[in-house]
This record gives sequence, structure tokens and C-alpha cells, in this order.
Amino acid sequence: MKAAVDKSPVVRKRPAARKSPKVGFVSLGCPKALVDSERILTRLRAEGYEVAASYAKADLVVVNTCGFIESAVAESLDAIGEALAENGKVIVTGCLGAQPQRILDRHPQVLKITGPQRYEEVVASVHEHLPPKHEPFIDLVPAQGIKLTPRHYSYLKISEGCNHRCSFCIIPSMRGDLKSRPIGEVLREAEQLARAGVKEILVISQDTSAYGVDLKYAAQPWRGAERRARFYDLAAALGELGIWIRLHYVYPYPHVDRVIELMADGRVLPYLDIPFQHASARILKLMKRPAASENTLARIAAWRRIAPDIAIRSTFIVGFPGETDRDFEELLDWLREAQLDRVGCFEYSPVEGAAANLLEETPVPAEIAAERRGRFMELAAEISARRLAAKVGRTMEVLVDQVTDGVAVARSASDAPEIDGTVRILGDARALKRIAVGSLTKVRITASGPYDLEARLAD
Repeated sequence: MKAAVDKSPVVRKRPAARKSPKVGFVSLGCPKALVDSERILTRLRAEGYEVAASYAKADLVVVNTCGFIESAVAESLDAIGEALAENGKVIVTGCLGAQPQRILDRHPQVLKITGPQRYEEVVASVHEHLPPKHEPFIDLVPAQGIKLTPRHYSYLKISEGCNHRCSFCIIPSMRGDLKSRPIGEVLREAEQLARAGVKEILVISQDTSAYGVDLKYAAQPWRGAERRARFYDLAAALGELGIWIRLHYVYPYPHVDRVIELMADGRVLPYLDIPFQHASARILKLMKRPAASENTLARIAAWRRIAPDIAIRSTFIVGFPGETDRDFEELLDWLREAQLDRVGCFEYSPVEGAAANLLEETPVPAEIAAERRGRFMELAAEISARRLAAKVGRTMEVLVDQVTDGVAVARSASDAPEIDGTVRILGDARALKRIAVGSLTKVRITASGPYDLEARLAD
């Protein structure tokens, strides 16, 4: 007799979906802090954590703070308070974390405080208060890591810290001296980003042109050749990727001149972000700014002879202790001659722990500092408007950031995301819909304003 065979279908109970721990994340401050946030999120995501879209959906919240100026400190403390009120479980990291008592005085109930660049401590704190549930075959992350920027551009941090001791700045006390990443590591990360479809890399650090000094410019292999950890060599290597390379936070050391040649050759974008901060030699000396004795106006003129399309952006401080009317007028005269394309201006704000607090100089009243900033930005807007008007009628390549009904928003080589202007592309709605976000597109400039351009698709 044959054994009976049960031919009924086998019903297997489907395992319950795993509930991943969810982390909320608030990232404040500069792009360097944003990169820190991306590193932390990449590590957490690889371990099976999910990023929550709201406080209510998060099991705990990490707040990456800024502590550069008092307004940033206030914003960070408010953000911590909001996260505590909305969620209750908060870990604090970032620059303000270097001053834990200031946080504890206001928010004693935070779970943990770590300083900047303390990635392992942040992750360990998350583990402590929200243990991971890791499944390596499910919790996969892309090779380029978790990014907080759109897919088509990304920041690339090449170093931490700074060797300068500017009197208004406390970054070195928070992030330490310059610590450059090995050039092979930097270039491999950049290559991964390019392979993932990133069209623009924004190079950032505290002092980009000092890159590699601490490494004694040690060389490493990349793409079959030895590459030295030097600012020029790094820029030249990045230029081989065939995507937009934008350089930020560049001090105007003499060796920067060679990089302008890469811009003229089209290997990196003709764009320099240089924090000049002031033009008065007396104020620059009080600020303890590097390269204060450089003839910056002559350098700028020389750069424009080499790369006529170069866009120069900078930031300035008005109302610094001891700044006189004469110092400020010298700054305005300098700006009139320099004709910078993009500028930002801040009223001086005392920062706890900064050497400037000990200067025996007369403080500038807040109302005078505000008036000076207004005059400075009015002149800057006039210069920007004239320089942009000269671009009307030109055809240029732009990078598309957004496409909506009837308009696409893009940026030219002269425009860094979020801090500079935009190029609004108008025209046939059907043609605009065919433009992909993250694509490079040819346009003809049709109009200009103080900071932005308008264009139509080139024929």
C-alpha cells in the first residue's frame, strides 16, 4: 500500500515585519556640519536605523548644533528645546557641544552631549538609548552614504579644524588644529559620488587652501598615478571627474594662483569663496587674519585676467571692536574696486571664549553696526546687479535644481546652492517638463535682477 500523500498547499506564516528603530535628526550650521550629519546618518542607517520624518515618529532625536556666533547658539538652544518638547529624548552634538554647560544650564534633561567630529560617541549614545536591530541583508545603504542634499550635488569635506587663531573665532577650540584627510580617501569618496550621479561637488573645510600641510603633502595612488595631498593637486585630480567642482573657504595664499589656471582650462568651476572679512589693515590685524598684508586687489585683478568669468564670493564683518568710520569707508572703497560677485555681511557679535572679547578697543554700538551693514549690502547689491546685467544675451550651461509648473530653477557656475543666486528658466511648459532635475542644460539669459537671472532654453 502506498503511503497517502497530503497534496494540500503548505501555508507558511509570514514573519512579522521588523520594526526598525527611528531616529529624528536636526542639522544646523554650515555645510561642514551638514557633512558631519551625513556621516552619522550613514552609520546609523547601515546599522538598521531609519530616519524619522517628524518628532512624533522618532524614538529619539539627534540635534547637530552650531556655536559659531551668539545668534547660532540661540538657534541651537531653541532647536534642542523644541526637540525636547516634541519628543523628550534628545542627544546633542556639534560645535555647541564643545560648551556642554551652556546646554545643560538651559536643557539639563538632554540624554547626552558630544562635541564636533565625535561620530563614534554620537552613535554609541544612540546605541545606549535606542539599541539597533540590525539585519545586514536588509539594512543596505548606497555606496555614497546617506545624503541630506539633493541627489545631484554633494559636499566633500577634505579636512577638519584650523591652524589660524582669528580673534573673533572659536572654531579651533571646538574642532582643533587642521587635520587633513588622506588624498586617496578624499578622491575615492569623490569618485563614488560621481558614479552615483552627483553632478556637482562642493569642496569644503575650515581652510581649504591649507589642505595637506599637516600631512606634509603625503602622496597616495589614485587612477594609476601618485597624487600629493596639496590644494592644487587635489583640485586638478577632482577636475578629472568630468563634473562641476566648486571650491569653498579658500584663503588667498600665493599658491592659490595656480588653481585659477585650472578654472581657465575648464577643469574646475571659475568660482572662489574667499572669506576676506575686512579691508582695513588695522582691523585685519585686530582680527588676526592670515594673509592680511597681501595686496588682494592686485590678486583679484590678476585672477580675472587669467579666468575672465571667475565669480568671487566673500563674507565680511562690520562693527568689529575699534572699527572707525574711516575703517568702514576703506572697506567700501575696497569693495567698489574689487567688484565682488557675491557677498555676505554680518554685524559683529561677541562670542564667548573669543580673543576679540579681550581687545582694548571701543565697541561699536549696535545701531551703528546695523547701519554700516545696510550701506555695505546696498553697495554690494548695486555691484551684483551691474555684473549680472552684463550676462544678458549670453548662452550658458546651468544645473537644474527644481522644475515646477511653467518654470525651472537652476544655477550657473557662479552660483553655489542656497547662498548665491539662481537662474529662473521660463518658456513653453511642455519643454520645461522634459528637463530633468540634476541635468546640465544650455540656456540664453534674457533678464537680470540684483541677485538672480532669468533665461529661456537655448535653441
